[in-house]
Amino acid sequence: MELNQIYVKSGTDYKEMTIDLLKLCDLAGLIRDREKQIGIKPNLVSPSDASLGGTTHPQIVEGIIEYLQERGFQKIVMLEGSWVGDKTSDACRVCGYDRISEKYKVPFWDTKKEACFSKDCAGLKLNICECVKKIDFLINVPVLKGHCQTKITCALKNMKGLLPDKEKRRFHAMGLHKPIAHLNAGIHQDFIVVDNICGDLDFEDGGNPVVMNRIMAGRDPVLIDSLVCHMLHYKTDEVPYIIMAEKLGVGSADLSRAEIIYCDEQSDRHVPRSRKVVELQDAVNEVESCSACYGYLIPALEMLKNDGLLDKLDTRICIGQGFREKTGLLGVGACTCQFQYYVKGCPPTENQIYEYLKEYIINNTKKQQNN
Repeated sequence: MELNQIYVKSGTDYKEMTIDLLKLCDLAGLIRDREKQIGIKPNLVSPSDASLGGTTHPQIVEGIIEYLQERGFQKIVMLEGSWVGDKTSDACRVCGYDRISEKYKVPFWDTKKEACFSKDCAGLKLNICECVKKIDFLINVPVLKGHCQTKITCALKNMKGLLPDKEKRRFHAMGLHKPIAHLNAGIHQDFIVVDNICGDLDFEDGGNPVVMNRIMAGRDPVLIDSLVCHMLHYKTDEVPYIIMAEKLGVGSADLSRAEIIYCDEQSDRHVPRSRKVVELQDAVNEVESCSACYGYLIPALEMLKNDGLLDKLDTRICIGQGFREKTGLLGVGACTCQFQYYVKGCPPTENQIYEYLKEYIINNTKKQQNN
């Protein structure tokens, strides 16, 4: 398989689809050495079933493992760390990866429990989980989905799961895009299998799945993310970390040189346009917020909108590390603890945010009516 090639296959038997796709790509031929330590890195952002559009379907990982084991590759592990505020063990259980580990005798490494080391990633020092050093061939299995801060998330951003929580928080303080690009200069992905079965086009942790029943495979994470931008109706330069990663030599963002191979007629289907996040962001003043905190806020705002309450909000909601030690009217999360009104938690859940803001809006509306 060439670096500029991306295979796309559709269907509903996800494990068999994956195996067929890996045969077409000759993954075994790319790895060659049966003694290499192979790492499979899914997206288990939160304890959310894959059918909700936020986590990697376990059948895809099963397909990868079966394909490899049938060809004599035995040194295989899964590795991942959920986002800040959730336990990887919970996501592993809810998403079925504990059962995969037991069935195939493949260990699962929780990166949240790993020590870390400092690495110079193309001029930016980042703290990375120690287990990365043990991997000889990394297979990234991201979900193609939207993101409330970076517009899209797929191959490049999925590497954040190989960072300790403290470094994940620092990424947001650095503005996300630059550290994501540099992280991918420091951690090389050897092969990518993209879960485009039913990713949520707006929210990283799912909840609004859009069924596409597709899987993609390629070797260049920059090229894959460029294609994802195109599929989700964005220009590549609207997601800065993609162009930054290209400049650092991670891969190519030039889709004109890509060879997209559709394995069947259903593979070449358009993804519907979705902009729920853009519609809701006007209510928010966000500065350096963590993905989990912001990711829970946006669905809470959607619930308020559905209740007819969001239009009655009289102030913007502040969220993020940039509001630490600052005062204000209305905030979300521990970083806004000095505000007059704020939702407690680090991060608070979407239901906690929804209930608090709902009560705030109702009480504030009553005060205005009485005056």
